Parts: sequence; structure tokens; C-alpha cells
Amino acid sequence: MKKYIDSGKKDTRSGFGAGLAELGRTNPNVVALCADLIGSLKMDEFIAENPERFFQIGIAEANMMGIAAGLTIGGKIPFTGTFANFSTARVYDQIRQSIAYSGKNVKICASHAGITLGEDGATHQILEDIGLMKMLPHMVVINPCDYNQTKAATLAIAEYEGPVYLRFGRPKVANFTPADQTFEIGKAVMLSEGTDVTIVATGHMVWEALIAAEALEAKGISAEVINIHTIKPLDDEAILTSVKKTGCIVTAEEHNYYGGLGESVARVLATQHPTPQEFVATQDTFGESGTPAQLMEKYGIDHTAIEKAALKVLDRKQ
Repeated sequence: MKKYIDSGKKDTRSGFGAGLAELGRTNPNVVALCADLIGSLKMDEFIAENPERFFQIGIAEANMMGIAAGLTIGGKIPFTGTFANFSTARVYDQIRQSIAYSGKNVKICASHAGITLGEDGATHQILEDIGLMKMLPHMVVINPCDYNQTKAATLAIAEYEGPVYLRFGRPKVANFTPADQTFEIGKAVMLSEGTDVTIVATGHMVWEALIAAEALEAKGISAEVINIHTIKPLDDEAILTSVKKTGCIVTAEEHNYYGGLGESVARVLATQHPTPQEFVATQDTFGESGTPAQLMEKYGIDHTAIEKAALKVLDRKQ
């Protein structure tokens, strides 16, 4: 399989901050709004260079979404910033009514997603946000895998006309995708070709999938690894092309198995090419406090879980 090198662990939220700062220099219509979490969202550089294009809304996330929707009417491209929990569940009605319904050009940028938020615990660790956002008509849902891809995604969504949910996280994770990559919304990335089992992963789980694929290779199993950075619109063609070759699939995500990537993939397979599938995701539960590594292991969403799922689905294929 193709090998990837971690160039140095970085948090994906910093990739967002770097992308936003670059947009501040290149796109005068980009504005930023924050709900009292400037440091956590890494917005400092954008604010320092563009103070007149930043709006501190305070702990009033619903108001932030309404203001963002209004700014689009004047041709601005608003990027909202707060934790994923507060970007979705807390303000779902405002997003549905003021942004998605009318297709407003708002970029909802959400940090601290999933259980790798860690010690802050279940009240801040949202595992339902992908499901909430992908159900909204007109909403694009993006979950990049590392610093470089998050920066590239941030730049790309500014060029897209319409509402976008961009999901990223707090922990420092492997940074292994090209710094000069072009991010194409809705186009999966083939990371390593294989013949025995397909592994499609999103967000922090992509690196875990690559580790699992190496372990499977040592056992004589050829795994195809695909980075699904865009969950909606989903790259159906990439998934179908792969499973027609391998005959089975594992989906891996840092999200509840209800409503996430796995369910979207299952819909594609059920309607177009029924295929054995295993799900690596949290099992309809809330999280708890702990380190990211501890929580990923406990809730069964690390590379070991992916490897086990691959072996299980291979048995089912037989």
C-alpha cells in the first residue's frame, strides 16, 4: 500500500485559522463572526489584520446565525465560529429557518467536534452534528482529516455559493496530506488502492484507517483507503467503484453510527449495489471526560477497531 508520512502533528482548528487569515488577505467580502471563542477557533490572525471585518457576538449563538444570514444579503461571505455543539444543536432552528431554507451563503465553521474534544466531557462533545446538518436541504457537510486539508477546505468553501458546515477539532493529529492540495467539494480522495476490502473514513479517522490498513497488509490483506472529506454531497461513484472491486466495506467516523457517514454509505449501497458493510462509530451513546486516545479506544473508533471491523466484514464477504 502507499505509505504516508506525518509531517508533524497539528490541530485541524489551526488549519481553519490559517485558511481564514489567507482569505482575509485575498477576498474582501469574507467576514468573520465568533461567539466568544476567538482563541479556540484560531481567529486571532484574521482579526488582527481585518478588525473592521470581524464581529464578536458573545455567547449568543442563535443571534450570530441570524446576523450571518443578514450579512449575505449585502454580498458578504460570513464565516461563523464556535464549538460544533453550539454551531448545530444549540442553533438548529436558526440555521434551518434563516440559512438553509433560503440557501444563504453562510459558512458554519465548527471546532471541537466529536469525542476527541477530550476532557471537556459529554456536554461539549457532540456526536450527532453530521446527522443534523446533512438532513438540511441545501447544506454541504465537510469533515477534513488534517491541518493541510482543513486549510484547503476553508479556502474552497469561500468560492462555493451556498451554506456549508465545516467540521474540525481540537487535538493535534497527524498532518499528512499535501500542503499545496486543491480541495474539491464532493470529490473523495483515493489514498491507497487495494483489492480485498474498502475502508472509507472521514475526519480524524482517516489517519486511523491508514494505520489499520498497514496492519492488515502485514496479514496479507489488501485494503483500499478512501478519504471522504465531504459527507454531503457524497461521492457515490468513488464508493461504488471501490466496492465493486473489493466486495465489502468498512466506514469509519468520529460520530454516532446513527445519522453519520456510515448511514449515507449504506443508503448508496442498498439502492445501487448491496454490499457487506461494517460500521466504526460510536454506538448511540454520549461521551465522557478523558484524553482523546483513551476515549477513541473506549468507544471503539481507533485503528484497532477499524482493523477488527475489516476482518469481520471479510468473513461476511466469504
